[in-house]
Amino acid sequence: MQTLTEIIQENCSETLSQADLDWLHVLVADWQILSDLAPADLILWLPTVDNRFIAVAHCRPATAVTVHLDDIIGLYMPATGSTELQKTLKSGRIIRDDAPRWAGSYSVQQIYVPVVRDGRTIAVVSCETNLGASTSSTSADRWFANSAEILMHMIASGEYPYEATPSSAFNGAPRVIDGVIRLDADGLVLGISPNARSCFRRLGVASKLVGEPLVEQVSAQVMPGKNTVDEALPLVLMGRAAWRTEVESPGATISFRALPLIRRGEREGAIVLCRDVSEVRRIEREIMSKEATIREIHHRVKNNLATVSALIRLQSRRSQNPEVKQALSEAERRVSTISTVHEALSHTLEGEFDYTPLARTILTNAALLASSDQQVSVRLEGDFGKVDADRASTLSTVLAELVANSVEHGYRNYGGEITVRVSREEDFARIIVSDEGEGFDPQRKGKGLGTQIVQSLVNAELHGYVDWVANDAGGTDAVVVGQVQQKKKSKA
Repeated sequence: MQTLTEIIQENCSETLSQADLDWLHVLVADWQILSDLAPADLILWLPTVDNRFIAVAHCRPATAVTVHLDDIIGLYMPATGSTELQKTLKSGRIIRDDAPRWAGSYSVQQIYVPVVRDGRTIAVVSCETNLGASTSSTSADRWFANSAEILMHMIASGEYPYEATPSSAFNGAPRVIDGVIRLDADGLVLGISPNARSCFRRLGVASKLVGEPLVEQVSAQVMPGKNTVDEALPLVLMGRAAWRTEVESPGATISFRALPLIRRGEREGAIVLCRDVSEVRRIEREIMSKEATIREIHHRVKNNLATVSALIRLQSRRSQNPEVKQALSEAERRVSTISTVHEALSHTLEGEFDYTPLARTILTNAALLASSDQQVSVRLEGDFGKVDADRASTLSTVLAELVANSVEHGYRNYGGEITVRVSREEDFARIIVSDEGEGFDPQRKGKGLGTQIVQSLVNAELHGYVDWVANDAGGTDAVVVGQVQQKKKSKA
């Protein structure tokens, strides 16, 4: 399906600026509130190159039955409705249908609202209410409709959406169905929904609230004894700022969002949305605790491996046997490789990560720590892409062994360069470690400890294969093909 911007760019006659497009995007991102308060389907219409109107966005109410069961984005307004849209676009005023229209077995009331930015009408929103399933019929609920009407006038005057629409890194943004409170210009509660009343009771506010200052009730019954309070709290609970805050008590954590209501530049109160996010925050705290534990585990493993490496190095220095010293040096190199992987994993908690930067470190260290007096450099060509965290240690050990093998056997008498070429094909990586050294003895292929380690790890852990072949330059190519990423399950 095309995006809102793509539909506008392909179909609309009037050239909208980037600021106009951004304004429409912010409106569409936040208009669920108006849809739920109305309650009505909201459709964003723009004129096309052939003087018709096309629907570029659609929102259904969560508090009532929708008018449109099917998706209408990309469809054109019938000629009977285009007249009202044209009037609204040219006049910049809200237009209501004189009488409801029948749509099958139910009637629909339509209101056309101009979307104004910087004094220009750039689009029209049609509000279509299913009168056969209206939910705001009692006098106690009339403030719902009144709030929706004010929001419509704010759209028509360019005062909504807000320039500073709140965003948050936390989950659990409050919605109308979660709980809504209507405040007057002085912050007194004019109306409160049942879900909002339940939120305040869980928070510890026992009073009825209607007719009382919301901020004073919360401050008096929840805030006493708290050492820290969000500085945005009074502004939000008085409806003076379009922002979000949270209040935490022993019984619950409630998220609040205020939407100031303005008509002709004068404040007419505010809508305050609330939502019980206690369970969301509990899960977030558990995740953060587990993430910290995982990081600490990787960090401690890295430190422990560093200690093991130091002990091996100490033992190697005390030995007088050259073979023992070489074996311990190789063991230290392998431990150091695994330690480097855990150092990288301690900085990420993703199941997969970009492996190429870590590969460069592994390859460089492997060449430097190999048992050789020759100067050998390593060059990496290609990109590993994403590699699963549980396969990173195996892959790193394989790379380190192959590079060390090239240094110690291919360049034992002179220096040179090792080239590592990598390519990806879906979940598998093909790696070629090439040198221009002395070559290898076919009779001894796969006999050494390092090559046996590589074969075992590639076969068992990477579900692939490894082979050594002579290259045209006289050296050796070690070819590895292995699975480095878990196969993605196809979506139905």
